[in-house]
Amino acid sequence: MNYKTIMLGLIQDRPAMYQDLLNNRSLLSTLDRHAEELRSYHHAWQDQLLAAKPESDEAQITSEAMELAIHQLVETLPSESLPDEAEPLTLDAAMAFISRHSPPA
Repeated sequence: MNYKTIMLGLIQDRPAMYQDLLNNRSLLSTLDRHAEELRSYHHAWQDQLLAAKPESDEAQITSEAMELAIHQLVETLPSESLPDEAEPLTLDAAMAFISRHSPPA
């Protein structure tokens, strides 16, 4: 499993964070750190699920553990929020915000 690829996607889902990391030249180090966290969470969830459901299929346990690990990690990332509310949003900015925060079709 390529934890860095998954982590890069999660960071790119937060354009402000992604751009800030690029500007500060810290994308790679942040990506490495969070990918290692994701890997640790994944293995911990696998151990817990295997102990709780020893009869389950290994592929199912791995998949479920990854979903839980991603959710756990996403909770620690900064969320993208609306720009300062004193500034009115342009239609383009509002549409971009909504599309970033909508579930995939």
